[in-house]
Amino acid sequence: MKNTSEEFDIVGQQCIDIFSKKTIDYGTAWRILRVSSLTDQIYIKAQRIRSIEQKGVKKVNEGIIPEFMGIVNYSAMALIQLEVGVVETMEELMSSEEAIGLFKKYLQNAKELMMNKNHDYGEAWRKMRISSLTDIILMKLLRVKQIEDNQGNTIVSEGLDANYYDIINYAVFALIRLVVEKEKAS
Repeated sequence: MKNTSEEFDIVGQQCIDIFSKKTIDYGTAWRILRVSSLTDQIYIKAQRIRSIEQKGVKKVNEGIIPEFMGIVNYSAMALIQLEVGVVETMEELMSSEEAIGLFKKYLQNAKELMMNKNHDYGEAWRKMRISSLTDIILMKLLRVKQIEDNQGNTIVSEGLDANYYDIINYAVFALIRLVVEKEKAS
């Protein structure tokens, strides 16, 4: 029997490690990005994954695993920005420690949501194609863009935060399939 909670933690820790190292390299300069700019960054990564899946070839020497990790990380950044707001100056940037703490909080929230949904859906994602996970992420991003264009207003739909959590979880599902399950098979 597969342990989705443990697999999420493995992938989540890899994303945390990358995020932490990038805060050493760059600090928290991303805090100046508006949420819509983070949405566009996620979109670029998801679109590249889809392009590689469709063409079967990549010309840049980076595969889809780092792109899915980037989707997780940018989505967590967007959730942070939704909570604490965008900064305008270097003096307003938060410490790396604070950013990592918030990042871990949002990843944990995503995991809790995933575990609840996973219970109800019976791990159906394990039978999905990676390309379907990519397409769902792109669909969620188009929804986010529409909500952003509507200044965050929805009539009956979930808001931005719910979509970012779903995007994190679909990217984690892809990473589990691409990384964890592959390691277990070898």
